[in-house]
Amino acid sequence: MSVVLGISLDCGNVPLVARFWAQALGAEVGTGDPTVLKSGTLYLTFRRTTEGKYVRNRVRLHLLTHDFEFETARLLSLGAVRLADVARAGRRWTTFADVEGNEFDLVDGESRWSAPM
Repeated sequence: MSVVLGISLDCGNVPLVARFWAQALGAEVGTGDPTVLKSGTLYLTFRRTTEGKYVRNRVRLHLLTHDFEFETARLLSLGAVRLADVARAGRRWTTFADVEGNEFDLVDGESRWSAPM
């Protein structure tokens, strides 16, 4: 069986995107190319690309919080943009875009996430 070691994000401005995610996840930005940060047991790498983002992400991070309102305000203060608020079947999350438009979800840990989806 395999486990997820890390996720690579293509971005135009590596330092900007790496800083955003480091602050969002409370992680340290590493040095080197590609820029790497570690959040828990997961590594995020940031690779420079000259291609713009034209369509929806094919991979999306889901961040879990137990203080949904506080974390929403904190992510907005870091430069995230709120795209959608969703409440469905006892579950609640907000979809955001990071500083380069990459979508991610903030999941309310107090909602029913332990129930089958």
